[in-house]
Amino acid sequence: MTQPRLFQPLSLRDLTLANRVAVAPMCQYSAVDGVVQDWHLQHYGAMAASGPGMIVIEATGVAPEGRISPHCVGLYDDATEAGLTKLVTALKSFGTSAIGIQLGHAGRKGGADYPWKGGGPAPDGWQTLSASDIPFDTGWPAPKAASLDDLARLKQAFVEAARRAIRIGFDVIELHSAHGYLLHQFLSPLSNRRTDSYGGSLDNRMRFPLEIIEAVRAVWPAHKPLGLRISATDWVDGGWSVEESVIYAKAFKAAGIDYVCVSSGGVVPKADIPVGPGYQIHLAKRIRDEAGIATRAVGLIATPQQAEAALAEGAADLIAIGRGFLDNPRWVWHAAQSLGADLAYPPQYTAARTVYWPGAGLARPQAAE
Repeated sequence: MTQPRLFQPLSLRDLTLANRVAVAPMCQYSAVDGVVQDWHLQHYGAMAASGPGMIVIEATGVAPEGRISPHCVGLYDDATEAGLTKLVTALKSFGTSAIGIQLGHAGRKGGADYPWKGGGPAPDGWQTLSASDIPFDTGWPAPKAASLDDLARLKQAFVEAARRAIRIGFDVIELHSAHGYLLHQFLSPLSNRRTDSYGGSLDNRMRFPLEIIEAVRAVWPAHKPLGLRISATDWVDGGWSVEESVIYAKAFKAAGIDYVCVSSGGVVPKADIPVGPGYQIHLAKRIRDEAGIATRAVGLIATPQQAEAALAEGAADLIAIGRGFLDNPRWVWHAAQSLGADLAYPPQYTAARTVYWPGAGLARPQAAE
């Protein structure tokens, strides 16, 4: 029997994913001085056991001030590298998933408080920088407009983080160019009012993100895939548009990006976003169709049927699940049974095949190992 598309392999450069399910990068706000903790091991380990094709470690700052919050993960010194090495080594010892890391810089949205405490500027935050000195929102401090020296330093920070990712053993790097963080701040005219060669025209606004991509691609091994997450639209008149995203996608594909995760919004606090099940899938399809690049859909894709339909209609090549995995770390097993896929279980969990999953029926009992 032919496997559902969700459970067919996908190759990106020399990396072959066992299936098309990805764990979306989701900040845990549980690091200490940028270093991952035991929380991260249980969080990622629980999801790794069910065998998603790819797990992407949450947004990771390439510099201390590049973290979204004082409690976010970083990759910028030996301590942060050692913590991630321990985590990745553990995940690879008992799982089959490709392990990726999302490298980024929060820019003017850095130094935020815990989201469950409101997510505003943290009391132990720091001076931020951005494309221009425009605050994110009322009550947020004005960032410093990045100088040319700052841009050179930031580019080097991305390169050094990529070199650390090589030593750690990551299979994939995903650069963060979405959700109103630094690279998106350069792209959007809502946050970029520069008058030099990094502002104004679309080519100028794309310049710094493309320089980062090219610099990381130059040091990241040629056989390993490099991904990018984008906000396809700001959902605000006069902001970044899906038409510009298509142009950007063609440019970053030429610069060495192998897949794009298509999200949206985040550069301003108030936008009319039509949030609902699968509300960003049409954006992924447009970019996939017009830019001809492997695409990952994300955004309130909760059921296996939603995911399978997005793949079947050619909207995406890969599906990122976030909230679904938080609710159910065994999402992959449930999806396989629901879609009638044949999926291997870790021998320690073979008995789980006999469990009744709502909507999937009773799985065929397996002999005890």
